[in-house]
Amino acid sequence: MSGFITMAVSSGSRSISKSLVVDPPVIHKTDTHQFDSSGLCTCIPFTVKDELAKAPRIQLSKNAAPFVKDYIKKNGFFLGKTKKRIAPYFAIMDSAFEENELPVELKYLAFVESGLKYNVISWSGAIGPWALMPVAAKEYGLKVSRKNDERLDYYKSTHAAAALLTNLFAKYNDWLLVIAAYNCGPGGVQKAIKKSGSRNYWALQNFLPEETRKHVKKFIAVHYYFEGHGSLVTMTKAETEKHVKAVEDFVLEQQETEKMDTLSTVVMK
Repeated sequence: MSGFITMAVSSGSRSISKSLVVDPPVIHKTDTHQFDSSGLCTCIPFTVKDELAKAPRIQLSKNAAPFVKDYIKKNGFFLGKTKKRIAPYFAIMDSAFEENELPVELKYLAFVESGLKYNVISWSGAIGPWALMPVAAKEYGLKVSRKNDERLDYYKSTHAAAALLTNLFAKYNDWLLVIAAYNCGPGGVQKAIKKSGSRNYWALQNFLPEETRKHVKKFIAVHYYFEGHGSLVTMTKAETEKHVKAVEDFVLEQQETEKMDTLSTVVMK
């Protein structure tokens, strides 16, 4: 694949670079392909409004669309009531994910796991906002005891979850497979890959447990509710590459148009 369009993020503001890099950055880094409130990739340089209307935006997969729309319709009132309560926790998670150079939108996975209620205990013994099992929690540096269970600490548990998610992404290079593996374990995803003969989530999903299939779609639905659009973490690897290529082509087209306009102005003078 040709180079990605990059941008720098500092002090909450974004400075746009129109240059193309030879080696594409890792797509899970937070300094790549952020999105504004309309779902427009902020790596697209400023241009006239009419042109921005033509800019590529992330599309909700037809495989998830019916579930997402139905979920938001049924749960929109409840989700709206939780906004103020969970805002401080999301802020903590944003900070932890930024420190780990991961998309902050992954915080919506915690909402699906626990509703951000720190003391929720699953039937399997998972606990905390990230529903971590004792073994996984200890593996990723958390202390787990009767007196001190750091799975209940929003900041520390998010760092542990970030490390786990980073390892899963290194294995699959696909965020939907990562979300699935977080729920049913890498073993479950590997079985689905083997049985389906595919690493595309939408092609292998029917070989995953029903709970995992719903889990992934709930994550996408919650993301769309709070953000109003998708992001790199709501797409398969193939969908991500297609979107990035569309953005790249759009930016190049705008650059060519800008060059032609500049040339015409010079000739007229």
